[in-house]
Amino acid sequence: MKLLIINNLSSGFGDGAIYDFMRSFNRDGDEIVVRSTGGATDLRTFLHDAEHFDAVVAAGGDGTVASVAYLLAETGIPVLPFPAGTANLLASNLASPAEPHALAKMARAGLLMDFDLGEISLADGRTYGFSLMAGAGYDATIMEGAVAAKKLLGPMAYFTSAFANPAPQFSKLTLTIDGKTIESQGVGVLIINFSKLQFDISITHENCPRDGLFDVVVMNTHDAIGLIPALLSCMLDRGGDFPDRPEAIDLYRGSEVTVVADPPLAVQYDGEVTGATTPFTARLLPEAARFIVSEDCLKLYNEESAEPLLLDD
Repeated sequence: MKLLIINNLSSGFGDGAIYDFMRSFNRDGDEIVVRSTGGATDLRTFLHDAEHFDAVVAAGGDGTVASVAYLLAETGIPVLPFPAGTANLLASNLASPAEPHALAKMARAGLLMDFDLGEISLADGRTYGFSLMAGAGYDATIMEGAVAAKKLLGPMAYFTSAFANPAPQFSKLTLTIDGKTIESQGVGVLIINFSKLQFDISITHENCPRDGLFDVVVMNTHDAIGLIPALLSCMLDRGGDFPDRPEAIDLYRGSEVTVVADPPLAVQYDGEVTGATTPFTARLLPEAARFIVSEDCLKLYNEESAEPLLLDD
């Protein structure tokens, strides 16, 4: 088999797990090409010949994986999300193992599933892809506050940042969802594809990243304290058994969402701080990403069969 590995050297703790993966995966006749970035290289230059490989391994955080998947969207080229970042939420949502030898075995088995992707367009003309969620407001503030501490604290950096920002910006919100305008208010908006966060907490009742629709969550509260009942509800409702969410959470669904806020709110996607503010537009790309997955993932999303990679020994 031929693997192309996109290795983000600046992600996570730099533990070198990707090299353990390579040693475990490699067999006679295999070819593995590694292209590394410190975060400054345009990934397009790494993926110009991706169609000549059996699969692409995206080793980094959720932002790295989302960028690779977006650049390869609708090509049918399989992507293995290799969890080498801080939170690695996509790998968790896909029920993928974290251990490199188990990931090598999974890659060799070559089970594939197609998932929806999101595309976010900012007011300054920049466009990015996201696999998990994009948002504006409180979540972006948390992401920005966590940047400096991620290498030291890991996922706890996000909780530390949340506690350090108890009074986020409160704004009037105008959402246009599939052509319908909704007036609201609050401290933030989330555009959700995969819904599970750390500790298996799901923001919405169901995790439906293959249904062609976003879940759109408005944090309709004046401060972070008002979100505590919603957080407790999410923690208790791990199986989607409790239909009600506190009034602090308004939920909508749609495939194209434009968010305008007054005052403007900071914007993030898959944990990446953009430096931009609202307005932005998010569009759903149905089943545009092809991921290498585990058997547990097939069961999780009720997929009875999956396509094997075309080339194997």
